[in-house]
Parts: sequence; C-alpha cells; structure tokens
Amino acid sequence: MSSTPKVPLRPDDVLIRAQSTPNPKALKFITNFPFKKKGKATFKDPSQCEEHLLFFDLFLIDGMRQIYVFENSLTLTHDGTVIEDEFIKDAEAIIKSRMPVHDPLFLTPDEKKEKNKPVDRTTLPVEIQQIESILDRTVRPGLQADGGDLEVLGYENHELTITYQGACGSCPSSLMGTLQAIENILKNEFDPEIRVYPIQELEY
Repeated sequence: MSSTPKVPLRPDDVLIRAQSTPNPKALKFITNFPFKKKGKATFKDPSQCEEHLLFFDLFLIDGMRQIYVFENSLTLTHDGTVIEDEFIKDAEAIIKSRMPVHDPLFLTPDEKKEKNKPVDRTTLPVEIQQIESILDRTVRPGLQADGGDLEVLGYENHELTITYQGACGSCPSSLMGTLQAIENILKNEFDPEIRVYPIQELEY
C-alpha cells in the first residue's frame, strides 16, 4: 500500500506570533512549525548561515545583530536603532516565505562533530552535574521561555562562570536581576558561598 504523499508547506500555513522579551533589543517569534527540531543554534553573522536561506535572509534586515534558534522559537536581536513594527513585519515576511524550504533537522558545525557522541553529564565533575540539575529545574525554563538560555563554563573555588545565549546575551536584566536570582538559588541549594560571573560573548 502506497503512503500518502507529503503536502508541500505553503507560506500561508505558517502562523507566527511575535513577542517582546525582557531584552528591549530582542524579539521572539513563535511558529506552528519548528525552526530546529533538536538542539539550539546561534548565528551572529550571515557567513555562519549561508546554507540556511531562512536565517541568511533575516540578516538582510537593517539592524539585525543575532539569531537564536530553539525548537519553534526564533529570537532576533537588533542594534536598537530599528522601528519595531517594521522590523517585525520584515521578519514575519521572511519567515513565512522561507519556512517552506527550511530544514529543521539541520545541524550546526559543533553538532556535526558531536553527532556520534552521546550527551552524558556523568562525565562532568560532580559539582557541575549538581549545578546543571538545579539550573534545569529552576532557571532554564524561564530563560528559554524568554528566547534565551545559559551555558555553564566552569566552577572552581566557589566561583561559577556562565555565558548567556539568545535574548539573554545583551539583556540588561541578565546582568542584574537574573544573575542575582541564579546566585541566590545556587546559594540556597548548592553552595552558600558561591559567586556567579557572566562571561559576555563578543559581538561582531
């Protein structure tokens, strides 16, 4: 018995909801189709996404600085000079027109390298495993809901270094309220003397 042929996706099939984020320079776009089915990706330059027409064309919008992709959400960070309504309109037009030819199964260069390596936190130091577990349960869901995330870089002598991703990367609150909340949670649940230091990624 032959299978039913897959109906090509049309631009009108793509539903988009634009949302503000705690970062005044970042907007989150949620769709009914995934941008990336597994993992997450960050692009800071069009040269990093030349193989992905959707992301490459988004960099053609004036003021675009960064694209962060996670499941059905796309967070676009701009330079603060854009007219927000026009920025949203341009982004939605590109998403609708390019989503039909977009491959949500794409892998970043790092993911390709790690493709055959199982994700196993048991290889990490015990302290990092404990910290990751606490962050997964308390902090990450909120950051991801706002179009961002964080990565643990290291822990030594009561000092934890992290880096923010997506909308969190250039958000003023990530350096004040969010950072304080992370530190308070870890003080309460892990190490009363812990200090958290964010390492900012360089922008192009």
